Amino acid sequence: MLPKHILVPTDLSEGAEQALDYACELAHLLGSQIHLLNVISIPALGVPELGVALTASMIDELVVNNQDALDRIARTRCMANLGQVLVRTGDARDVINATAQELGIELIVMGTHGRRGLSRALLGSVTETVVRSAPCAVLTVRLRDAHDSNRDAA
Repeated sequence: MLPKHILVPTDLSEGAEQALDYACELAHLLGSQIHLLNVISIPALGVPELGVALTASMIDELVVNNQDALDRIARTRCMANLGQVLVRTGDARDVINATAQELGIELIVMGTHGRRGLSRALLGSVTETVVRSAPCAVLTVRLRDAHDSNRDAA
């Protein structure tokens, strides 16, 4: 069965954008609908042990900023195949899986490399966890850099 509903979780990184481009091409070929999801990982940002606390207004501002960024991405890609554009808060691994179930997603397309830094060290690999626990198939897209492009052109 070919997927008719594809979820593309994005952390707005370059790797996630490449995964979105791949998903858009796939959706075009299959006549599928793309749903975009950005998860603001509150546990990664609000860690009392590190002296970091987020106020409700800070979280609201993050949601608004991420929704604006996601809407800009949605306007420039996959317009013909675009479904829902969602920003949610929580643990990205759990939210991605729950959203996939909620929307009846048949395929998740996501990058293998997202943002780096403290949040990655604390959370581990979101992609790896989703691959292991998703309610549907998961396609991972490896980040391609200039070196990869030059090699392919040769």
